[in-house]
Amino acid sequence: MDTSPRPLGRSGLQISPFGLGCWPIAGMTREGITREAAVATVAAALNAGILHLDTAYCYGAEGESERAIGEAIRGRNRSELFLAGKCGIHWEPGRKQCVDGRPERLRQEVDESLRRLGTDHLDLLYLHAPDPRVPLEESMAELGRLRAEGLARAIGVSNVSLDQLQTAAQACPISACQLPYNMLQREIERDIVPWCRDQGVAIVAYWPLMKGLLAGEMPRDRTFPTTDSRHKYPMFNGTEFQKNLDFVEVVRGEAQRLSRPLPDLVLAWTAQQPGITSVLFGATSPEQVRMNAAAGSCEIDSRANQVIAAGITARGSVMGRRPV
Repeated sequence: MDTSPRPLGRSGLQISPFGLGCWPIAGMTREGITREAAVATVAAALNAGILHLDTAYCYGAEGESERAIGEAIRGRNRSELFLAGKCGIHWEPGRKQCVDGRPERLRQEVDESLRRLGTDHLDLLYLHAPDPRVPLEESMAELGRLRAEGLARAIGVSNVSLDQLQTAAQACPISACQLPYNMLQREIERDIVPWCRDQGVAIVAYWPLMKGLLAGEMPRDRTFPTTDSRHKYPMFNGTEFQKNLDFVEVVRGEAQRLSRPLPDLVLAWTAQQPGITSVLFGATSPEQVRMNAAAGSCEIDSRANQVIAAGITARGSVMGRRPV
């Protein structure tokens, strides 16, 4: 597939078709993630040419993701990196997640994120999620001011409905929208993708491998401990889980025919869908990064596209809990 940088909406910036989603290295939903492993994972992404790093203020109770990124990028040419961050969510004692879109809070989080990352600006700053207690226009206006001050080069929104996306865009020019999207979860194709294509807004997709489900390594008797967030999702339990694994086998057959690892085919397919600008994959080790980064060389023929499309139609779109 073509791995050339793609326009980030109408911002004048460009973004690579693949990026490293840095939530997993925070260690809040995966066991055994050390600081050393997190830094090594980010470094492996950079060494593999994955220069788009996506993080957030709340990725880790104490900013573990941002701190690991800051350590990994120290000494590297900042102009070669594309750092995307998010503000608007933080953790309170007891691991209680708090959405807070007050302008003063957003500014505070961005300032702290920049200190953790060791940089003076973000290339892309998202509002992580709308705060129902704060008018969305107020939150977006503050992000616009942060951009005007040079703390961010472009503004985006994440985890929004179409109505919220339109409201945000009226309050502040936005260049990107980040939402979950994968072979099984394609709801955004109904409304958000057409709107973004019409308005010149980039779509950055997360969960392309559906938290590992579409990577094809889960046995049918797999269960998840309460420390693993996947135990909360219907698509990882019971009949739904088995149906999803049936679908994975359909895609695996095409990957084998093309002599490609299954994740390569899944990631490349996602990045080639109309309206999708960049795809984030997660990783918790250098090995996982290297495997996922290879997706850029995966060529999908017409037969594979037809088989995948038929499998998607047969399975149907699956709604999963959309956390922030």
